[in-house]
This record gives sequence, C-alpha cells and structure tokens, in this order.
Amino acid sequence: MDAEQARARIAVIRSSDGMSPADDLDELWAALPPVRPEDILGPWKGYAVATGHRVEGMLVEAQWHGKRFTSLSDVDPLICRDADGQLYSNIALGQGKATLQTGEFRGEKTAAMVYEGLPVRDFFKRIDEDALLGVMDGPETLDEGRHFYFVLERDR
Repeated sequence: MDAEQARARIAVIRSSDGMSPADDLDELWAALPPVRPEDILGPWKGYAVATGHRVEGMLVEAQWHGKRFTSLSDVDPLICRDADGQLYSNIALGQGKATLQTGEFRGEKTAAMVYEGLPVRDFFKRIDEDALLGVMDGPETLDEGRHFYFVLERDR
C-alpha cells in the first residue's frame, strides 16, 4: 500500500461509523509519511478510530475534543468539553501537560507527543496538510495487543 491508497482508505474510515480492524490501521500507519513536530503546531480536533480499544470509552466519557500544540514545550494533550460545552485542558486526566519532539516508532522517526505525567507517547504521521493519523504507545496502552489509533484534523 502506498500513501495515496492509505489516504483513500482513511477517508472511508472517517466517513463510516463501523469498526476498523487494528491490522488495517497498522498497514495504513506504515504507508503514511512522517511529520516534523514544528509542522503540527496549533489546535487540533480529534476522534478515535473505532476498534473497540478501551481508550475510546475513556475519551467519550471525558468529552475529548482534541489536542493543542502551542509550542514544542507547551502542549495540552487532552482538550475536552465541560458540562457547558466549553473547551478546557484536562490536566487531571492527562496527569499534566506534554511536550512535542521527534521520536521513533516502528523504526521511523516522526513527531511524538510525550506526556509529562504518564509513560505514554503519541506518534503522528501525515494524512494530508490538515490531518494526522496518531497512535498511542506506552507500557500500559495495548489492549489485547492492539494500539489505540486516532485522527487529528486542524481545528480552525
């Protein structure tokens, strides 16, 4: 699979309400190009790719909206909505803020968000100029051997 085929498949996933097999997401990840941390600064709206991973329910309960990369050293990893629908940085759930740097995942260097209070890193690859595929990695993040995947879209 090449990057263009991966983008087309992700477009189908984004427009459907169905479940996506984790193996398919691993293949899509491998086909997409890496991205530099400084190229993804700004606010992003996110959504989980439905695979049945346990993190999906946690994010729904928290009313997850996305992420905000203000600078490489100032990242709000979990932007959520409060009861009134207002956006806020959920520092408690993320156990702090995060930083943005280059990291290595599956042998490739790409943008990585490192949580300050959790042993978790989110890695990103470019779908297009306004969308990223993310994958969460850390010692406690696998769910029955599956990674948690999500998509971020620029929040304009």
